[in-house]
Parts: sequence; C-alpha cells; structure tokens
Amino acid sequence: MVLDLVVIGMAITLGPLHNSAFILLLSSQRGVRLGLAFLLSWLANLIAVIAVVVLLTGGQPPAHHSAPSTAAIVVKLAIGLTLVLYGAYRHHRPPRPHNPPRWTARLDDVSPITAAGLAWVVQPWALVGAGAATAVDADLSTLSDWLALSGYCLLATLSLIVMELYVVWAPAVANARLNALRTWLEQHQEQLIVALSLILGLWLTARSIAELVN
Repeated sequence: MVLDLVVIGMAITLGPLHNSAFILLLSSQRGVRLGLAFLLSWLANLIAVIAVVVLLTGGQPPAHHSAPSTAAIVVKLAIGLTLVLYGAYRHHRPPRPHNPPRWTARLDDVSPITAAGLAWVVQPWALVGAGAATAVDADLSTLSDWLALSGYCLLATLSLIVMELYVVWAPAVANARLNALRTWLEQHQEQLIVALSLILGLWLTARSIAELVN
C-alpha cells in the first residue's frame, strides 16, 4: 500500500494543469491569499476522500479475496486501464493550440472562495480515486498506516506547498521563476500528461493484476 500511495502521490503533485493554475493565482495581486485558499482546499479534498474510505472500512482492511477487497482492486485496475488508454489517445491526438482559461482574464478579481473552488475543479479525480482505492487496505490500528495516509496527502500537495512558501519568502525572485516554470509547463503540457498517464496507468494495471492473481 505504501509504495502505491507514494507513486500516486508523486503523479498527482507533478500534474501540469493544477500547477499552472496555482502559479497564475500566485502571480495576482493577492497571490499569497489566493494560493493559500487553493492549497487548503486541495488538501482538504484529499483528506475528505481518505476520511470517507476510512469510515466505510472502519479503519480495518477487508479480508483478502473478500468482495470489498476485490472490488477495490478492480477499481484500481479500471483506473489504470483508463489512464493507459487516455495517455495513448492524447499521444496520437493532433496538436491543439493552447488557450489560457477564461478566468485568467479577470485574475485580479478572483476571490479566495473562487480559488478554493478552482482547486476542486482541477484536481485529478481519477488519480485521487486510485489513492482512495489503495487506502482501503489501511489499518488504522498501526501508526505506520496513519503516517502513510498522512504522507500521501502531503506528497500530493507538495508542489503547491513549496511554491506557496517560495512566494512568501522571496516574492520578487519567486514570481519570475514560477512564471518561467508555468511557461515551460504549458509548452510541455501534452507530453507531461501523456507520460504521467501512461506511467501511472501501467503501474496500477500491473499491480492490480498481480494482486488479483495472488
């Protein structure tokens, strides 16, 4: 479970879409406040999903080869196959011009509530679902699994935390470098989406098949 959560958390935190949106928020007049609202909403969403899973399982992993255990593995397998197919589709899709989101035209008018809602919109829910299916195996009677779930939520938020702190500590330098990073992310968005989809999709597919067979 721990290794799967690390891989999924890394794939989430490296996603180009939410990182680009977050950098845009940080570059606004109230960038620190908007970034904090986005970050807290993002983290709250992750925690809420895990909390729902823990409530459903009672904090105890289902018995091996039981219906709930098999269902969780099948969900991960379905997500993995979907990511592989999606990555292959994006790879073969003809290039499309990149247009900035409409909300960027009114960036300085964005409220913290809107920024918090944006975090919910751009969160990669398929990957969050994979994390939730993995968390089914968590045993909350052990400290290690508590730490694993907490670490997963923080890892999936790590890029946002680093950028937020960077802007707080060195705003002038941070804004210039983060805008350069945003430009790079937008230029390589398709390649990043394809790579992350295929890598995580193949990982989840292989792991799920191995769990079903064993």
